[in-house]
Amino acid sequence: MDKLCQLRFKDEKMALGLMSGTSLDGVSIAIVKLKGSWVETKFKIIYHATYEYSPELRKEIFRVVNPKTGNVKRVCQLNHVLGRVYAEKALKAIDEAGLDRGEIDFIASHGQTIYHNPKIDCIAGYKSRSTLQIGEPAVIAHETGIITIADFRQGDVAAGGHGAPISAYADYIIFRSMNLDRAIQNIGGIANVTWIPRGGGLDDVIAFDTGPGNMVIDALVEEMTGGRVRMDVDGEIASRGNVNMELLNYMMKHPYLSLKPPKTTGREDFGWKFIGRVLKKALNMGLSWEDIIATATYYTAKTISEAYGKYLPRKPNEIILGGGGSRNKTLVEMIRELNPDAKVSLHEDYGIPAQAKEPLIMTILANETLSGNPSNVPKATGATGRAILGKIILP
Repeated sequence: MDKLCQLRFKDEKMALGLMSGTSLDGVSIAIVKLKGSWVETKFKIIYHATYEYSPELRKEIFRVVNPKTGNVKRVCQLNHVLGRVYAEKALKAIDEAGLDRGEIDFIASHGQTIYHNPKIDCIAGYKSRSTLQIGEPAVIAHETGIITIADFRQGDVAAGGHGAPISAYADYIIFRSMNLDRAIQNIGGIANVTWIPRGGGLDDVIAFDTGPGNMVIDALVEEMTGGRVRMDVDGEIASRGNVNMELLNYMMKHPYLSLKPPKTTGREDFGWKFIGRVLKKALNMGLSWEDIIATATYYTAKTISEAYGKYLPRKPNEIILGGGGSRNKTLVEMIRELNPDAKVSLHEDYGIPAQAKEPLIMTILANETLSGNPSNVPKATGATGRAILGKIILP
């Protein structure tokens, strides 16, 4: 406990962030030097890497997130297995960075979301939203010997929020501007935006999930290639196809797109149940695979752009793209075409590698947890008030 108290008041800390998103492709790690806390936090990324899951483990995760094949035993087992995987990759990253584990003050782990239910359900007379991330932090702390902070979404859900998006606080710290209205657009499996108005405070921030990011594109590419390829690298397949407006209009009727923020979504809305309907319609129309992928890519771009027009106070001066989708050149160009009056930048333009952004966010959130500061944004999540996010596990 003395170590925890000392860490709380340590002005400069070395942290390791762990992130595994809805794409289920692996774990991204960033080792970050943090100084200060609250909105004055300064950071420097020391090292970052992404480690792909083995085909066997990825298949097992997909089985667990699918309600038809997942069960309580599998969730229980995979929770501990992923904890060991995260610990193993954390130690590997520390070694690759030329550091000693004793130099890492804490690990911040998001965990793997296996179910996200932002709707209020009633069970045994109790009403609640719910979300579940696995990758047992007690295992990470034990295997690494490093204080671990994890499970950030639950504090916001406890306060009546959706538990997402949790990136808004960190986005504000990193990208706030006195001169520009900015949309910080992450494109992972799901796409989410953080709107930061020029000169605005944290209470002025708006954030929500715009809809699918790479999830639909990736699934269709895997289907197209029989599982040999998991993504449209550089948007090359989409670049060879033509957007089919009939299919696009069918996809745009998804009810999530008409919901007003605060709102979040996930594989439950845009997973294989939705993708299967889209694919069946596309094949019945006789569309080529290239046209199907092009349309799915444009769907992501259009849902992002339409969300700005519907749910932001005004269109942004600058859109800053991050996540795996920012490497899809065709998708980025589509976003540019749909937002001709905005400058479209990448996180790399601000010194933040795309795959380092989300683990960086985890370290910023965990730093606030240690400092005793709330780090949710109620206007974004729908929570009734500010909440301290994350659970602290001592090794």
